[in-house]
Amino acid sequence: MTESFVWMFEEFKKAMPGGEPKTIITDQDAAMAIAISIAFPTTFHRLCIWHITSKFSVKLPRDAYNEYWREFQKAIWDTDNKDEFDAKWNIVVTKAGLTDHPWLSSMFDLRESWVPAYARQFFAAGMSSSQRAEGSHGFFKQYISRRNSLMDFIIRFERALSHQREKELVADHVDAFEVAQCLLPMPMNKQMATLYTRTMFQKFEQELIESTACFLELKTEDACKVVFNVSERKNWETRVAEVVYVKDSDHASCSCQRFEFVGIICKHILALFRRDQIEYMPEKYILKRWKKTAKCGLVSDANGKEIKDCADPGLLIKRSTMSRLASDVVEDALMSEEGCEVLSETLKSLQVKLKLLKDGPSNNEVGGSSSQTQYMKDPKRVRCKGRSKGVTGAKEKAMKRGIRHCRECGHIGHDRRQCPALNTP
Repeated sequence: MTESFVWMFEEFKKAMPGGEPKTIITDQDAAMAIAISIAFPTTFHRLCIWHITSKFSVKLPRDAYNEYWREFQKAIWDTDNKDEFDAKWNIVVTKAGLTDHPWLSSMFDLRESWVPAYARQFFAAGMSSSQRAEGSHGFFKQYISRRNSLMDFIIRFERALSHQREKELVADHVDAFEVAQCLLPMPMNKQMATLYTRTMFQKFEQELIESTACFLELKTEDACKVVFNVSERKNWETRVAEVVYVKDSDHASCSCQRFEFVGIICKHILALFRRDQIEYMPEKYILKRWKKTAKCGLVSDANGKEIKDCADPGLLIKRSTMSRLASDVVEDALMSEEGCEVLSETLKSLQVKLKLLKDGPSNNEVGGSSSQTQYMKDPKRVRCKGRSKGVTGAKEKAMKRGIRHCRECGHIGHDRRQCPALNTP
């Protein structure tokens, strides 16, 4: 099994010539772990946190799980550094009387591979579990099943991919020709609305809104750096993060490590920017992968050849042009009742023509000197030849009525008028 995983990862590196990935998230498969260490020696191998936390209810005693599960959750998710996690974990384990529990001890030994406080310094686009893979499984299960044949599977799989690409094109259209509405009238918010995609801008704006509730307090300052304590009140609890600003490199970092882990600047650093009256986001804090122009540029393979997208590159431009034209026509038609009627009739006629164009030309002849592609439709269905269903013989009628018995003697083959018992002298 390990050899198969090694082969797969080597093929993955050929398909993705950009170098080894920074992070790989898998379950606790031993063969895969060995293969990752062989194929990707510099990649951080992280264990899926969902697979681990879902086992607490199975591995722990029922009473201990019901009483201390929330405290385990706080120790896992609500800690910003390693020492804080270790202290809270040991407190909960001691209170629950599970210091000698073998499974908990093994999970604590592996904490560097799955606990967020230990893994935030590695970029993973905010993912701590294999939910993207599970989400893909759930998406394709809507189209395919184990009962599909191989040909049917290929057709359904291609249909699912086309639907997925269509949604991506719609999202690209929104990002290219629409600007998100800003909840905060701040120059930095407007700047990121034009740079980030819609999804990432909403996440950034949420951080910007929460930064208004953060308070800074100077902790230490020297010739090289300045350290601030940034406090916020959340869920009736005060949480403090430490922001360090290095003067020589003009760089700010936070103990929450959201920028290193997610790729978006955190609310604590945004609070520092607001204090220093920095109106626009510095370029070094804006990752290209979250920008609207992330897809711009050429993608080359190992031989330097350009890799083209499977989708039609001009489809987005055509969609935008026709959308604008249709919007202008609708606005003009709404000015009068006659305009609405004319537009409605024209659209109905156009819909019929487009349906005929989609179904193919009416000429079904094959061959000829024309260089254009000829389309063939399904043949018309005709009635089967043979005797009509409406003509039924006497024998068939008798069979439909059933077998007749003589009411006098009960035998088959005659009726009462021909019964031998009555005609015998």
